[in-house]
Amino acid sequence: MQEFRHEWKYRMPMTDLEVIRHRAEALLEKDRYGDEDGGYAVHSLYFDDFYNSCARENDGGTAVRFKYRIRFYNQYEGVLKLERKEKVFGMCRKKTAVLNDPQFRMIMDGRAQDLFWSTEDPVIRQFCVDVMTKGFAPNVIVDYERIAFAEPITDVRVTLDLNISASSETERFTEQDYLRIPLQKKGEHVLEVKFDEILPGHIKNAVTVSPMVQTAFSKYYYARNILQTMGGL
Repeated sequence: MQEFRHEWKYRMPMTDLEVIRHRAEALLEKDRYGDEDGGYAVHSLYFDDFYNSCARENDGGTAVRFKYRIRFYNQYEGVLKLERKEKVFGMCRKKTAVLNDPQFRMIMDGRAQDLFWSTEDPVIRQFCVDVMTKGFAPNVIVDYERIAFAEPITDVRVTLDLNISASSETERFTEQDYLRIPLQKKGEHVLEVKFDEILPGHIKNAVTVSPMVQTAFSKYYYARNILQTMGGL
Protein backbone atom coordinates (compact mmCIF):
# COMPACT_ATOMS: atom_id res chain seq x y z
CA MET A 1 0.00 0.00 0.00
CA GLN A 2 1.28 3.43 -0.89
CA GLU A 3 2.22 5.55 2.10
CA PHE A 4 0.95 9.09 2.58
CA ARG A 5 2.88 11.69 0.58
CA HIS A 6 3.19 15.44 0.32
CA GLU A 7 1.43 16.98 -2.65
CA TRP A 8 2.27 20.63 -3.36
CA LYS A 9 0.25 22.48 -5.99
CA TYR A 10 0.76 25.83 -7.68
CA ARG A 11 -1.28 27.74 -10.23
CA MET A 12 1.04 29.56 -12.62
CA PRO A 13 1.42 30.95 -16.15
CA MET A 14 2.93 28.95 -18.97
CA THR A 15 6.02 31.17 -19.03
CA ASP A 16 6.98 29.98 -15.52
CA LEU A 17 6.12 26.38 -16.32
CA GLU A 18 8.42 26.46 -19.34
CA VAL A 19 11.29 27.53 -17.07
CA ILE A 20 10.54 24.67 -14.68
CA ARG A 21 10.16 22.24 -17.56
CA HIS A 22 13.63 23.01 -18.95
CA ARG A 23 15.16 22.61 -15.48
CA ALA A 24 13.33 19.34 -14.90
CA GLU A 25 14.50 17.94 -18.22
CA ALA A 26 18.11 18.45 -17.08
CA LEU A 27 17.64 16.86 -13.63
CA LEU A 28 14.85 14.30 -13.78
CA GLU A 29 13.68 11.38 -15.89
CA LYS A 30 10.78 11.81 -18.26
CA ASP A 31 7.72 9.75 -17.47
CA ARG A 32 8.10 6.34 -19.08
CA TYR A 33 4.43 6.28 -20.10
CA GLY A 34 4.59 9.60 -21.94
CA ASP A 35 5.68 10.58 -25.42
CA GLU A 36 9.19 11.79 -26.25
CA ASP A 37 8.51 14.93 -24.22
CA GLY A 38 7.12 12.98 -21.25
CA GLY A 39 3.57 14.06 -22.06
CA TYR A 40 0.22 12.28 -22.18
CA ALA A 41 -3.49 13.03 -21.87
CA VAL A 42 -5.35 12.28 -18.62
CA HIS A 43 -9.09 11.56 -18.52
CA SER A 44 -10.76 11.22 -15.10
CA LEU A 45 -14.36 10.44 -14.16
CA TYR A 46 -15.11 11.60 -10.61
CA PHE A 47 -17.81 10.26 -8.29
CA ASP A 48 -19.69 11.80 -5.39
CA ASP A 49 -22.38 10.58 -2.98
CA PHE A 50 -26.01 11.54 -2.27
CA TYR A 51 -24.90 14.60 -0.27
CA ASN A 52 -22.03 15.76 -2.51
CA SER A 53 -19.76 15.03 0.43
CA CYS A 54 -16.53 15.07 -1.58
CA ALA A 55 -17.21 18.57 -2.91
CA ARG A 56 -18.51 19.87 0.43
CA GLU A 57 -15.59 18.47 2.44
CA ASN A 58 -13.11 19.98 0.00
CA ASP A 59 -14.84 23.34 0.26
CA GLY A 60 -14.83 23.13 4.06
CA GLY A 61 -11.21 21.98 4.29
CA THR A 62 -12.12 18.76 6.12
CA ALA A 63 -8.86 17.29 7.43
CA VAL A 64 -9.71 13.64 6.70
CA ARG A 65 -11.50 12.91 3.43
CA PHE A 66 -11.48 10.76 0.31
CA LYS A 67 -12.84 10.67 -3.23
CA TYR A 68 -13.15 8.16 -6.06
CA ARG A 69 -12.23 8.52 -9.70
CA ILE A 70 -11.87 6.25 -12.72
CA ARG A 71 -9.07 7.18 -15.07
CA PHE A 72 -7.45 6.29 -18.39
CA TYR A 73 -4.67 7.86 -20.42
CA ASN A 74 -4.55 9.05 -24.02
CA GLN A 75 -7.08 6.98 -26.02
CA TYR A 76 -9.47 4.51 -24.44
CA GLU A 77 -8.34 0.91 -25.00
CA GLY A 78 -10.60 -0.96 -22.60
CA VAL A 79 -8.45 -0.70 -19.48
CA LEU A 80 -9.00 1.84 -16.68
CA LYS A 81 -7.79 2.57 -13.16
CA LEU A 82 -10.11 2.94 -10.20
CA GLU A 83 -8.52 5.20 -7.58
CA ARG A 84 -9.55 6.02 -4.05
CA LYS A 85 -7.61 9.17 -3.19
CA GLU A 86 -7.34 9.84 0.53
CA LYS A 87 -6.19 13.01 2.26
CA VAL A 88 -5.29 13.14 5.96
CA PHE A 89 -4.12 16.46 7.42
CA GLY A 90 -2.65 17.59 4.11
CA MET A 91 -0.95 14.29 3.23
CA CYS A 92 -2.23 12.17 0.33
CA ARG A 93 -2.22 8.58 -0.84
CA LYS A 94 -3.99 6.53 -3.51
CA LYS A 95 -5.41 3.03 -3.45
CA THR A 96 -5.63 1.70 -6.99
CA ALA A 97 -7.28 -1.16 -8.86
CA VAL A 98 -7.40 -2.05 -12.56
CA LEU A 99 -10.82 -2.17 -14.23
CA ASN A 100 -11.62 -3.86 -17.53
CA ASP A 101 -14.37 -2.64 -19.83
CA PRO A 102 -17.08 -5.09 -18.63
CA GLN A 103 -16.43 -4.04 -15.02
CA PHE A 104 -16.63 -0.38 -15.98
CA ARG A 105 -19.94 -0.97 -17.78
CA MET A 106 -21.31 -2.67 -14.66
CA ILE A 107 -20.52 0.47 -12.67
CA MET A 108 -22.08 2.77 -15.25
CA ASP A 109 -25.18 0.54 -15.50
CA GLY A 110 -25.74 0.70 -11.73
CA ARG A 111 -24.74 -2.91 -11.12
CA ALA A 112 -22.32 -2.38 -8.23
CA GLN A 113 -23.74 -5.37 -6.35
CA ASP A 114 -22.96 -7.69 -9.27
CA LEU A 115 -19.45 -6.24 -9.54
CA PHE A 116 -18.89 -6.70 -5.80
CA TRP A 117 -19.55 -10.44 -5.99
CA SER A 118 -17.51 -10.89 -9.19
CA THR A 119 -14.17 -9.64 -7.81
CA GLU A 120 -11.81 -10.18 -4.89
CA ASP A 121 -10.04 -6.84 -5.32
CA PRO A 122 -10.37 -4.91 -2.02
CA VAL A 123 -10.38 -1.45 -3.65
CA ILE A 124 -13.15 -2.38 -6.09
CA ARG A 125 -15.14 -4.03 -3.31
CA GLN A 126 -14.81 -1.00 -1.04
CA PHE A 127 -15.93 1.23 -3.90
CA CYS A 128 -18.96 -0.99 -4.56
CA VAL A 129 -19.95 -0.85 -0.89
CA ASP A 130 -19.78 2.95 -0.97
CA VAL A 131 -21.85 3.02 -4.16
CA MET A 132 -24.51 0.80 -2.59
CA THR A 133 -24.62 2.42 0.85
CA LYS A 134 -23.75 6.08 0.17
CA GLY A 135 -24.97 6.53 -3.37
CA PHE A 136 -21.65 7.29 -5.07
CA ALA A 137 -22.33 7.99 -8.75
CA PRO A 138 -20.53 9.54 -11.76
CA ASN A 139 -20.48 13.29 -11.34
CA VAL A 140 -18.01 15.10 -13.60
CA ILE A 141 -15.23 14.47 -16.13
CA VAL A 142 -11.87 16.26 -15.86
CA ASP A 143 -9.39 16.22 -18.75
CA TYR A 144 -5.92 17.71 -19.12
CA GLU A 145 -2.53 17.29 -20.73
CA ARG A 146 0.25 16.22 -18.36
CA ILE A 147 4.01 16.48 -18.75
CA ALA A 148 5.61 14.37 -16.03
CA PHE A 149 9.10 13.91 -14.58
CA ALA A 150 10.35 11.59 -11.85
CA GLU A 151 13.36 11.04 -9.62
CA PRO A 152 13.16 7.30 -8.88
CA ILE A 153 15.72 7.14 -6.05
CA THR A 154 13.85 9.58 -3.78
CA ASP A 155 10.45 8.93 -5.42
CA VAL A 156 9.82 12.56 -6.31
CA ARG A 157 7.34 13.33 -9.07
CA VAL A 158 6.93 16.67 -10.83
CA THR A 159 3.95 17.20 -13.15
CA LEU A 160 2.85 20.07 -15.35
CA ASP A 161 -0.90 19.89 -15.92
CA LEU A 162 -2.03 21.94 -18.91
CA ASN A 163 -5.37 22.97 -20.40
CA ILE A 164 -7.54 21.53 -17.63
CA SER A 165 -11.18 21.18 -18.64
CA ALA A 166 -14.43 19.72 -17.32
CA SER A 167 -17.60 18.12 -18.66
CA SER A 168 -20.88 16.99 -17.15
CA GLU A 169 -21.50 14.43 -19.93
CA THR A 170 -20.33 11.52 -17.78
CA GLU A 171 -22.10 8.88 -19.90
CA ARG A 172 -19.76 9.73 -22.80
CA PHE A 173 -16.55 9.34 -20.77
CA THR A 174 -14.88 6.64 -22.86
CA GLU A 175 -16.13 8.07 -26.17
CA GLN A 176 -14.36 11.39 -25.45
CA ASP A 177 -16.71 13.35 -27.72
CA TYR A 178 -18.19 15.52 -24.97
CA LEU A 179 -18.19 19.30 -24.56
CA ARG A 180 -15.23 20.53 -22.52
CA ILE A 181 -15.27 23.71 -20.40
CA PRO A 182 -11.88 25.26 -19.41
CA LEU A 183 -11.31 25.48 -15.64
CA GLN A 184 -8.77 28.29 -15.68
CA LYS A 185 -8.19 31.52 -17.52
CA LYS A 186 -6.20 31.31 -20.73
CA GLY A 187 -2.48 30.73 -20.15
CA GLU A 188 -2.85 29.49 -16.56
CA HIS A 189 -1.91 25.91 -15.66
CA VAL A 190 -0.94 23.82 -12.61
CA LEU A 191 2.37 22.54 -11.23
CA GLU A 192 2.29 19.58 -8.83
CA VAL A 193 5.23 18.30 -6.78
CA LYS A 194 4.78 14.98 -4.97
CA PHE A 195 7.27 13.47 -2.53
CA ASP A 196 7.56 11.42 0.64
CA GLU A 197 9.22 13.00 3.68
CA ILE A 198 11.76 15.45 2.26
CA LEU A 199 12.00 17.25 -1.07
CA PRO A 200 15.70 17.26 -2.07
CA GLY A 201 17.14 20.78 -2.26
CA HIS A 202 18.29 20.60 -5.87
CA ILE A 203 14.81 19.55 -7.01
CA LYS A 204 13.15 22.22 -4.87
CA ASN A 205 15.38 24.85 -6.47
CA ALA A 206 14.57 23.54 -9.93
CA VAL A 207 10.81 23.84 -9.45
CA THR A 208 10.93 27.24 -7.76
CA VAL A 209 10.26 30.48 -9.58
CA SER A 210 9.28 33.81 -8.06
CA PRO A 211 6.60 34.49 -7.04
CA MET A 212 4.96 31.15 -6.11
CA VAL A 213 1.97 30.59 -3.82
CA GLN A 214 1.03 27.08 -2.78
CA THR A 215 -2.65 26.31 -3.26
CA ALA A 216 -5.07 23.51 -2.39
CA PHE A 217 -6.17 23.29 -6.03
CA SER A 218 -8.64 20.42 -6.51
CA LYS A 219 -9.46 19.74 -10.14
CA TYR A 220 -12.66 18.00 -9.09
CA TYR A 221 -13.83 20.84 -6.85
CA TYR A 222 -13.09 23.51 -9.46
CA ALA A 223 -14.82 21.44 -12.13
CA ARG A 224 -17.96 21.21 -9.99
CA ASN A 225 -17.93 24.95 -9.36
CA ILE A 226 -17.44 25.88 -13.02
CA LEU A 227 -20.18 23.57 -14.24
CA GLN A 228 -22.60 24.68 -11.55
CA THR A 229 -21.95 28.31 -12.45
CA MET A 230 -22.71 27.53 -16.07
CA GLY A 231 -25.77 25.46 -15.20
CA GLY A 232 -24.14 22.20 -16.29
CA LEU A 233 -24.83 20.37 -13.01
